[in-house]
Amino acid sequence: MQLKSISRELALLLLGQIKTKDINNINFESILSKAIESLTQHWREQLDFCASKLEKANQELLDSELQEEAGLLKNSRNYLKTCLIESENILNSLSESIELPRILALVDQKEIRELALKRVHLVIEKQDEIDNNIDSVMEGWRLKRLPRIDRDILRLALVDLIDFNTPTAVTCNEAVNLANRYSDEQGRRMINGVLRKLQNSTLKLN
Repeated sequence: MQLKSISRELALLLLGQIKTKDINNINFESILSKAIESLTQHWREQLDFCASKLEKANQELLDSELQEEAGLLKNSRNYLKTCLIESENILNSLSESIELPRILALVDQKEIRELALKRVHLVIEKQDEIDNNIDSVMEGWRLKRLPRIDRDILRLALVDLIDFNTPTAVTCNEAVNLANRYSDEQGRRMINGVLRKLQNSTLKLN
């Protein structure tokens, strides 16, 4: 994981847990430890949810086989297949989160801290402008309706485009990588779609 990627992810974690008034007094280790604890609990709940759905799907499959109803059997198999796909997606996201302890070990590096804090400062200082730019390409939708994590991923992406002059392809890839780790399939699609619209719009990014 490159230095800029780590600082970007660190900035995302900070944005999710700090208040504007705390910007000059950040305890990195404490905040990241809380983030890891929160994510661990989130994935534990997701795995429990999948286990419950798989158990239900398996029971429906058994019941349909006992009743020997072709239509019911087909529906049960489709439901089980869907559950297995959802479980695979959650396990893939969970494997991405295993990288977090490495970030915790690297936050002592001065350059990473400075880059992360610069990103956080820019998002906070220019939030109204950033949000308006994003809203301008979200047809029939508004940024404030998205989950907090998705909003912050998009805000950081726009900071990359405008303030760091990061190539659009790299920005989109990094944003989707963050969505893979912290959001869901719907969030990934939304983030990718918004960034593509920003790229193709007449919006001036500098």
